[in-house]
Amino acid sequence: MSKTIRIAAALLLDPQGRTLLVRKRGTQAFMQPGGKIEADEQPVSALARELFEELGLQIDPQDADYLGQFSAPAANEPGYEVQAELFQVHTSMPVEPGAEIEEVVWVSARKQLTLELAPLTRDLILPLFRRLNSQPA
Repeated sequence: MSKTIRIAAALLLDPQGRTLLVRKRGTQAFMQPGGKIEADEQPVSALARELFEELGLQIDPQDADYLGQFSAPAANEPGYEVQAELFQVHTSMPVEPGAEIEEVVWVSARKQLTLELAPLTRDLILPLFRRLNSQPA
């Protein structure tokens, strides 16, 4: 049985319908912004805290739409699985990489990516993003 890391993650969307991926310092794989949920924290509160720490982005937790729980092998911790509480968040605010974030990139649903992606992002979240994007608003 693998060990589980509980995280809150954002499918962060800009006004052009692109989603933000981040790469942490010292790692190769791009993933959703977000991070570990503290023991006494609600997932949406963890998400708001992490988005502020990582990107300087202030969100109202009420504006985060819960998309579900997704699990995949952890990108940077061998033998671990990440269990992500995923929220969709719309923003038109600029993002500034902070905390442990080295690089950020906005990606379109239609573009094939050549970036190295975390398993959760590659196998679950980006396919979901593409499905959500293909539905009429």
